[in-house]
Amino acid sequence: MQRRHGRRIGGLGAVAPAALALVLAAASSAVAAPSSTTLTASPMSAAVGSAVQLTAAVSCGSDPGGGLGVSFFDGDELLETVPVAGGVAAYRATFATSGSHTVTAAYNGNGACDASHGTVTVQVSPSGSSPSAPPLLGLPDVCLLACGGVFGFGVGDIHNNVDVR
Repeated sequence: MQRRHGRRIGGLGAVAPAALALVLAAASSAVAAPSSTTLTASPMSAAVGSAVQLTAAVSCGSDPGGGLGVSFFDGDELLETVPVAGGVAAYRATFATSGSHTVTAAYNGNGACDASHGTVTVQVSPSGSSPSAPPLLGLPDVCLLACGGVFGFGVGDIHNNVDVR
């Protein structure tokens, strides 16, 4: 069935628009629900090389599991991608440089939940650094108890982790 100049060509004239309508209807019913991602770090301050637990909590009207999980970034550097289980993805990170690190957890979405992200800032101090004590009695470098004469003191590292919320 071919016609030229305003005539019908082929037998699919009414089928193509119906197929397109069916595809669009199926696509619109498959729209993913919005999600949100909250990222926490514990501790929020650490020394270079010390472990920091990063936890991303993903909430969505549907199950956020499956899909491509959560990708953790330190700035623009990918740290790791981990699966979401029970709405949570966790990663234990260490930082090689001191300073302020902006960490992002990017939930990659799945068929039911849209992608989302959360950020947190982790303060990383140089390894082995410790705050200096104020001078005792206003005199710098005063040694009490004859500097090891009464008690045997050794030199070592003291690490204090402070979790400020």
